[in-house]
Amino acid sequence: MSANLSRRLVPDGLRELVAPLLPSFKSRPQGGGTAPLDERAVFTAVVYVLTSGCAWRHLPEKFGLSPATAHRRFTVWSEAGLWRRLHRAVLDELGARGEIDWTSAIVDAASVRAKRGAR
Repeated sequence: MSANLSRRLVPDGLRELVAPLLPSFKSRPQGGGTAPLDERAVFTAVVYVLTSGCAWRHLPEKFGLSPATAHRRFTVWSEAGLWRRLHRAVLDELGARGEIDWTSAIVDAASVRAKRGAR
């Protein structure tokens, strides 16, 4: 994969935020499998699928990993709460730079549960 595409999908600043949040690779107890992959390459492939709308099975070979591996890692990361923690880390970073105005917010009423008898 080209370095330009990789850096466009996952800029260095995002890579630095996500690196400590990624669960560490654990080899399978029964052995076998492949050697650990470069986490940046895997994360970039997952970001590509999530942002492009590409089906997992159509992940281009240029990412250097199988669609099954990318999807499996996405699932593990999702179960580990990576996306929530990454969202918080991005908000914290932007807040620290003064690039977020915390004085107002928008809440989508369709996603807020209405309580019976609440006023």
